[in-house]
Amino acid sequence: MSVPVVLVAGVHAAARTAVVDRLLREHPGAVAVHHDLRAMPGGLVTRTVRDARAVLDRAMIRLDHGCVTCTVREDLIPELLRRAAHARPLVVDLWDCVEPRTVAEAVGDPELRDRLRLTAVLTAVDAELMPVDICRGDRLAETGAPVAPGDERHLAEVLAHQIEYATVLAVPGGADEDDLQVCRDVLGHLAPLTPVAMPDDPLPALTGPALCVRELADRVDPATARLPCPAHSPTADTVVWRRSAPLHPARFFDAMDVLATESVRSRGRFWLTNRPDRMLTWDAVAGVVTLEDAGEWLAALPAAAWDAVPPARRVAAALDWTAEHGDRVQHLVLTGPGLDADRIHALLDACLLRPDEPAADLDDPFAAFFDAA
Repeated sequence: MSVPVVLVAGVHAAARTAVVDRLLREHPGAVAVHHDLRAMPGGLVTRTVRDARAVLDRAMIRLDHGCVTCTVREDLIPELLRRAAHARPLVVDLWDCVEPRTVAEAVGDPELRDRLRLTAVLTAVDAELMPVDICRGDRLAETGAPVAPGDERHLAEVLAHQIEYATVLAVPGGADEDDLQVCRDVLGHLAPLTPVAMPDDPLPALTGPALCVRELADRVDPATARLPCPAHSPTADTVVWRRSAPLHPARFFDAMDVLATESVRSRGRFWLTNRPDRMLTWDAVAGVVTLEDAGEWLAALPAAAWDAVPPARRVAAALDWTAEHGDRVQHLVLTGPGLDADRIHALLDACLLRPDEPAADLDDPFAAFFDAA
């Protein structure tokens, strides 16, 4: 019989600890495993195992390489398997800057399904800090967080990814009602389909069936992501722009600064008229933009190749399909305070290729991003 495993992520250590403490109190027999990564740059981590009453074990672990992946592979999974015979559920208390996806996919490995089953991914957020931190452009290293050499991630980037991957968002007590309302409001824009457990709400049952990590990935991967719908609230607005016509590369490039700086969080997929076969992705938070090439649009693939495409990808393509452009789509979602939807739509509509413009031989400032050797 497999043992349920729940992950608890969150850059706000006090909030995360409060959620883990509550899980341990509400589930007698549960134990929590936590890896302190402060010494990770030197190849050392401290593993602590505890239950609701006391610390059961603490050990310093030396790894071949100081990184999160090594910690999960070399110590977390073996420790969970050792504890599975005597504790249920198992709670993984993730270090502040760890994004839960990597750990979830390790725990959800099919080879482990008879012994471990991932049943929930919680992200704990501090009601007072979260609305501020999601706007901060600081790199993790600049905040004092211990990171591996070469880790260039930003605080707001990690927080956004923790929030968007979670199956439940948990907000512990301690904040006043105004902070709780703002927090709930912001979470409703960033992850509108994810349940939010406020201080007086029950946390999810942890002993249910295993989550499918492929489905968790489909919720956030650019080609299949469940992006927010248009929304307005006292705290923020979410604006959605969807078109099928191609973008003029130079005009869209010029609009990027406005999109990134006027919104707090934005993401989606797009296509350029001079790159018709490539799905390009936009991911921006706190003014920091990441652009990636996510591969070919289905319309650019031979029909014989479609059978090898995952079902979620085919469903997403079908929803976007037009007779002229196939599944090629401009789908950008922007969230921020006081966003003017009409202004953003006008700005982006002006970036579309006009009927009288050539589609080839255009100046392409995106070449520096997508054509680098």
